[in-house]
Amino acid sequence: MQKSPIAPEEYIYTLACLRVLRVARKTPAIECGLRVVAIHHFWSLREVVNVGSQEWTSEFGNMSDLETLAEETEAAVNTMFVLFSGYLVFMMQNGFAMLTAGSVRTKNTKNVLLKNLLDACVGAMGYWMFGYAFAYGTPVDEEPNPFIGHTFFFLSGLPETDFVSFFFQWTFAATAATIVSGSVAERTSFYAYLGYAFFLTAFVYPVVSHWVWGGGWLSTLFDVGVIDFAGCSVVHMVGGVAGLVGAVLVGPRMGRFDAEGNVVPMPGHSATLCTLGTFILWFGWYGFNPGSTLGIFGSGSTITAQRCAVTTTLAAAAAGLVVLIIVKIRDHIFDLISVLNGVLAGLVSITAVCYGTEPYAAVVIGGIGGGLYLLGGWVLLKLRIDDPLEAFPIHGVCGAWGCFAVGLFSTPWGQLNAGLGVDGDFVKACGAFYFNPSINGRSGTLLGANCIAILVIAAWTAVLIFILFGTFKIAGILRISPEIEILGNDVSKHGGSAYPEEPLETGPPAKDNLGFDESMKIPHEAKEEEELVEDLDAEKTVEV
Repeated sequence: MQKSPIAPEEYIYTLACLRVLRVARKTPAIECGLRVVAIHHFWSLREVVNVGSQEWTSEFGNMSDLETLAEETEAAVNTMFVLFSGYLVFMMQNGFAMLTAGSVRTKNTKNVLLKNLLDACVGAMGYWMFGYAFAYGTPVDEEPNPFIGHTFFFLSGLPETDFVSFFFQWTFAATAATIVSGSVAERTSFYAYLGYAFFLTAFVYPVVSHWVWGGGWLSTLFDVGVIDFAGCSVVHMVGGVAGLVGAVLVGPRMGRFDAEGNVVPMPGHSATLCTLGTFILWFGWYGFNPGSTLGIFGSGSTITAQRCAVTTTLAAAAAGLVVLIIVKIRDHIFDLISVLNGVLAGLVSITAVCYGTEPYAAVVIGGIGGGLYLLGGWVLLKLRIDDPLEAFPIHGVCGAWGCFAVGLFSTPWGQLNAGLGVDGDFVKACGAFYFNPSINGRSGTLLGANCIAILVIAAWTAVLIFILFGTFKIAGILRISPEIEILGNDVSKHGGSAYPEEPLETGPPAKDNLGFDESMKIPHEAKEEEELVEDLDAEKTVEV
């Protein structure tokens, strides 16, 4: 044996671990933990032991066997990390459901909850059939198509070792689809919503994710590539822009604006559910951002995941406080709902650059995101666009800001740890605010690439969703009838109120003819507009 560069007691401890490992291989229940302990010392031990010695071979087998064991252990640890992160991201569906339910009126609670549930169900089918193939369908021996993937439809031919990738990426696709439910809540046809959820997860979102994450043209733009670590543009902007287009085409809720265009307050029925939903979303974001390292084995991934957790926390907190202060100055109240949305705005804003920004910069990014959320919401109301959950200001506006912030605040050392925009140890471009040692100067290349991504992704999403919702509107199946809107979706479509103790009784279900029932015929002639307004006023009085 060669002279040991490590302490004798550590050498003996490592030998003991490996000896026990030989027994543990026959006992799967304890093998995983012992593998981690043994592999921890393995690389130092390689330099201590004469690999070709008879003593080593007789005791532990060939060195190649241990190298294989190390690779298997690394793959197992990374797989479990990504799976667990995916569980957290899927938990965000619960957060979206609670937030959406609390933000609408009681008469539509079951409707929005069912739509949130079906986002996951329909999204899973769409992503399984086409979405994953369009996003990541590139055979190992081929160069990625610049525009779209073209294999692994229905997961056919996908190696089982990549199933974890499908699961994790599906949770992101489902998140993008769920964002839209808030923008079009309380007045959109159930059938139109299901069609949208499938279209977004099967085609619109997968193509964007291929451009940025799947080897598409944006990933190589200017030889640097767009950097969007966890999906400010890929996930949140897609959902936010789609929600905006939907809100414009479906129109505002009845009574949201008066005859002069003034805003009529229409608050949700449960601040408690909104608060619960926001906390669940914040919790799930620790899978969304740190989990986007797609592995935890190795110092670079470990450091990146830690930084993601810290910057995510600081950005959310800063945005919440900024919104609290601005709303207090503007409206003279400490408004809970605004602060909840501010926290979400901060979380969205940091998502693209959480891997490699400084803690102070995370506070700045989150704070600016909170201010942009309030500005975006104000502009929508001035334009008479009804977005009940303010999904576009939170996800669309702050998603664009977060992608833009990468071009300013991405540090070269953060990119090295995350392996983004680098060639070995050479950093091609970093945030414009930072000196890049690799080029001995500063550069706006990354900022330019991300600006192009913002424009292209917004245009792609807006055009396709406009065509889809426009087709639904022409066909007369986009919006529910005024009668149904006044009565509420729950009673008319879902068998009764979500809160049975209310005095409103369940009526007979609407007649359904092959999925196209009376509520979907436009224009409606059952009542004059004046009668509908009177019914709406009476219904609002009962709710109060």
